[in-house]
This record gives sequence, C-alpha cells and structure tokens, in this order.
Amino acid sequence: MAKQTKKTESEITDVTTQKVKKATRASAKPVPAKGSETTASTTPEADSIVNVEQQAPVAAHAFKAVEPYSRFTDFDVSLFKAGKHYKLYEKFGSHVIEHQGVVGTYFAVWAPNAQYVSVMGNFNGWNRGSHQLLVRWDSSGIWEGFIPNVGVGETYKYFIKSSSGEELEKSDPFALRWELPPHTASIVADTYYEWTDKQWMSNRHEHNALDKPYSVYEMHVGSWARNPESPDEFLSYTQLGDKLVPYLKEMGFTHVEFMPIMEHPYYPSWGYQVSGFFAASSRYGTPQQLMELIERLHNAGIGVILDWVPSHFPGDAHALYRFDGSHLYEHADTRKGYHPDWKSYIFNYGRNEVKAFLISNALFWLDRYHADGIRVDAVASMLYLDYSRNHGEWEPNVYGGNENLEAISFLKEFNEAVYAHFPDVQTIAEESTSFTGVSRPTFAGGLGFGMKWMMGWMHDTLKYFANNPVYRKYHHGQITFSTIYAFTENFMLPFSHDEVVYGKQSMLNKMPGDEWQKFANLRLLYSYMFSHPGTKLLFMGSEFGQGSEWNYQYSLDWHVLQYDCHQGIKETVKALNHIYRSEPALYEKAFDWSGFEWVDGGNANDSVLVYARKGHNPADDIIVVLNMTPVVRENYRVGLPAAGTWQEIFNSNAREYWGSGNVTNNQVQTEAVEWHGKPQSASVSLPPLGAVYLKRIS
Repeated sequence: MAKQTKKTESEITDVTTQKVKKATRASAKPVPAKGSETTASTTPEADSIVNVEQQAPVAAHAFKAVEPYSRFTDFDVSLFKAGKHYKLYEKFGSHVIEHQGVVGTYFAVWAPNAQYVSVMGNFNGWNRGSHQLLVRWDSSGIWEGFIPNVGVGETYKYFIKSSSGEELEKSDPFALRWELPPHTASIVADTYYEWTDKQWMSNRHEHNALDKPYSVYEMHVGSWARNPESPDEFLSYTQLGDKLVPYLKEMGFTHVEFMPIMEHPYYPSWGYQVSGFFAASSRYGTPQQLMELIERLHNAGIGVILDWVPSHFPGDAHALYRFDGSHLYEHADTRKGYHPDWKSYIFNYGRNEVKAFLISNALFWLDRYHADGIRVDAVASMLYLDYSRNHGEWEPNVYGGNENLEAISFLKEFNEAVYAHFPDVQTIAEESTSFTGVSRPTFAGGLGFGMKWMMGWMHDTLKYFANNPVYRKYHHGQITFSTIYAFTENFMLPFSHDEVVYGKQSMLNKMPGDEWQKFANLRLLYSYMFSHPGTKLLFMGSEFGQGSEWNYQYSLDWHVLQYDCHQGIKETVKALNHIYRSEPALYEKAFDWSGFEWVDGGNANDSVLVYARKGHNPADDIIVVLNMTPVVRENYRVGLPAAGTWQEIFNSNAREYWGSGNVTNNQVQTEAVEWHGKPQSASVSLPPLGAVYLKRIS
C-alpha cells in the first residue's frame, strides 16, 4: 500500500474566499461514468463545477495524481484515537484548498481495515486505480491526499479494497453534500456563508433559557407544503422560508424543530435512516439555502432545533455499514449492533473514533448551521441492551444489568461537549422510560440533557381525552397523575408526529363526540397543555385541526382553513402561544414545583380541574379552570389566592375559536368566603368542554 511520509512543515493553506469563488465560477459539465449511477443530469447545480482546465493556475512543477498532504497534526490524530476530537469535520472529508499555487481538493477518510483506498469521480472517469490515497504512518487508519484541479461541485466516491480483498464503493461519511437520491455519490462542497443573524446569536441565551417560553413547532420539510401546481415537487429551502417564516411569526411559536434534514436514501423513513450525517438533504436545495432559511428564522426571532439520530443507521451498501469491509462504525455483535425494529445498525459507542465522529457531527450542525438545539432521537433504545429484544437476544453488561454502559457514557460526553462549546443551546432527549436523571447535570449523575420529552404525560392525556366525557370521572387520576412526577425532570410536553400516523388518527379525530365536541375537546386539550408545567411541542397540522393523519407524501390539508371550525383551532393555538409568551407565570418556573399548585384536583365527579401557575412575582399568578364535560356550570365557586378583581384572559369557548361564546367571565370579584383552602373565592361560569384562565388585575 502507498505510504505517506511525514512532513515537518505543512504547505497546506485553505483557499481564500475569492479564489474559491473564482475556481468554481466556470460551467463545466461532469463526465458520466460507464455503468456509474452518477450522471451529469442528476448532479445538483452542475454549472458550479470547476472547469479545471480553464481556471486552475499552472503548476510550478509536475504534480502527481495524488500529492502527499495532511490537515492532521500529531495532536489531532491522538485526539481522534482517544475519542476526544470534536471538530473532525475540519479534517476529514473533502476540502477545496490551494497547495503550491494550485487549487484542488484534499481528501481524508478513516478506513483502518483497508489495503487500498482511492478516489473516483467524474474527474477521472470513475477510475478505481488512478488516484490512490496515501495511508498515514501512525496506524490511525487515515487515508489522505491532495488531488489537484478538483473543485467544488465534483462528484466522487471512495473505492476501498479491504484486507480480505473485498471491493467496496463508498460515499464519504464527512461529505457536506450528496447527490439527489436515489443517486448516492458525494459532492465536493463547502459551508461558507456570510451570516447576518449576529443579533440573534448574541442574545439567543435569552430565547433558549429554561426560564423562558419555549413553544416548538415540529415539522417535516418535505410535506409541510407543496406547490399546488406541482404537488409531487418539494419546496426548496428558499421557497419554504417564504411561507414558513411569516406563518410561525404569526402563530407565535418560539422555535421550529425540523425532523432530520440530514441526507437519507429512503424518503419514507422521514429522515430517521441517515446516510450523510454532515450533509443537508439535497432534495430541498444546497447547504447555503438551508443556512439562509435558518438565518431568516433567526432574524424573525425564531429558534431552530434539529432532529439528530445517533442511535442507528441504515445498511445501504454505499453508506457506513461495513465501511472498510469490517464492522467499523457499528457493533460487530448483532446483539448490540443490529436494531430489530428498524432493521438498521447500531453505532459502536465503545469505539473512541466512533464517539468522536458522532460528537463532531452534533457540534457541526451547531457550528456551521447555527442550530439552536439538538433533539436526540430514540434515546431509550440506546440506554438499554434489552430494548425491543426477547430473552436470550441480548447480553447483560459487566454488572449483570440491562443498561448499555457505553451508550450512557457516550450521551454524557455528548452533552458535556455540546454545552462546553455552545452553552446557549439546548439538547432534548426523546426518552420514554423511567431512566433517572436524563435532564440532570452529569456532575450530579445525570445524562446532561437540557430537557426530556414527557411521554407518560402524552400517553395519559390522550387516553383521558379519548373517553366520552360522561366516563371521564372514572379516569380522573389519569389526568392528575402527571403532577406527581412533573418536576423530576425538565419536561417538554410533546404531541409529536408519532401520535398522528399508522392508524393512531389525527389529533382532532382522537377526540370523542360530534363535530362541535371534537373541536371543543381539542381546544380544551391545547388549553390544558399550554397551562401545564413544562415546555411545549406540537406537530404540524395539529395547530389547525387537520382531520386526516399525517402523510409524508403530500402537503398538509391547508385548504381546510376555509372552514370556521379549523380556523378556530388555529386561532386558539395562536392565542395560547401569545398568552404563554406574555405571562411569566406560565414559563418562569416551568420545571420547579413552586410554579404549580393544585387548587382543586379532586373533583372527579364533575370532572373539573382547578390549579394555579406561578411566576417569581405573585401578581403574575394565573388560575386555570378546566371543565372536562359538555355541561355548563354556572356559579362554580373557585378558591383564589388573593382578594380583588380577577380578569378572564382566555376562554377556549370564545366565538373567535368556534366556541359558543355564551359562557364568559369578563371580570370576577372575590368574596371573603373560604373555599378550596383559600380565604377568598369567587363564583365562576364554566363553559362546556372549556378552559378559563383568570388573572388578578386589582
């Protein structure tokens, strides 16, 4: 195998922005390879590919096909081997640079089991033998080299011959851009972008703090909206921004969460089977177009959370699975390395280089794309060795337990690295078990996440609301149980995409009763959600009561907004978002028991709940009264914490929300009548299947 000699003085300098732009300005067409799946017609923006014959400077001396070249210092390599290099994207992959006066591309790939690695692409007619990379002398398994006159826009793959003689063609694990699926070649690209979101980035600690409002709109980029004239075509990141930014601004959401936008070969996986961990999906445009979308959201005051999938990856031949002919990224033991539910492969969290790959990937999206948070998918599947496995299909850890100690160590290290480098972001765990301390600091024995999805609350709440109101009194404990454990973690309340697919029905059609009752129940459900301790997450379409389940193949049913009932749900969510953001009692103590007090949680017979939400200032206290039945309750006495006049600041039965509007409480005056353990009380009218928020104004 070719071996690289060590250089004492690096001649490597990144190309200046001007030279990169000059080198990529020509409009050469790529040469299709015989039998290759890569063709000029499927290469995105082929007119940006370097015309190396016209643009490249003339070399002072004859260059080899692959020149010895390295971006790695000895310290970089030692950090990589130790699993502590968290910016590997600056080293691995393809990087357009200038070397000895010539613009070309530096390639670096980790393949320790290979006896031969080369780069093949349009530039060499997909020749496996013409551009062999050089293996480092330090047993790191890194192959690298500089190929002159290859620039931004060039498609390529690695040809790898393993130590056993197996021949593989692999896409670049660190590629910044991939071909449009189903084509699978990597594309030389950069993440250069002149950001204009400095104000947001300077102040985002205010938007991301745990004592600030945090209302998340979860969405799937490919099916949020389509062009009505071409419903089979995706909106680009740019087109999406034109519609999404003003919509989220109007609706009052503080953050948007994108289901995985990393490159994935199989669109029906919704992005959760990732092949290109460092590449924004080319289905919707270029890396810079995604950056522009995030920038526009930031400039509108909206944070961006990205779904991230470190739990598994698909077994596609071009991707990570058996990358160099060995189980490089995945665990070789199928009891630890194969996921039976998703038919995918599990990362080897005990391998240092794999840990560095994953943590570098998380930091990459926070660094290069200015993401404000990372939502980690399927954490429960990582924590437990017996997750979704029968007896005999898993092996206990060294202590005889079912915890995956390597994965736990990885998650702690991931959170420590994220918060060390980006202290003003949030990490959020989708974790459905009773694992202790998911959102507690690692120094206190926790996993270190900022927040955790409150899956138990979600399941109990939906089960309760599915009951006919006449039977809800028999299930009262189901709706009150969450407050027993609500402050054991920093909980986010999720009504996510998983709840509106596969026959589970839409949020609207989970509700019982006739049409009016379905909409009233849904308004009541959201009123309960926004007044319950914790941050909020709502999946797209649920905010206007879409009747059909989510279908990733089509746009949301935006046309239903022509009907008052759906418009009423939209107006309800909009009002709740704005109340949530403007009332400190609803967010200042979202994760603190002192921010919540039951006034009356025991009236099962009437199915009425009364509770207080509290902020730092008692004057901000809000009393929430929920009537879970369609029975109008006039003169319902409620204990209040202070004497004076209380104003109804929200009523889910208002006419603008498609309620009846005939049961309201404009202003309520307290009386010196002890009730619910309070010295003061007032008589309140409760609307049918309605929620009332009261706040003292004098």
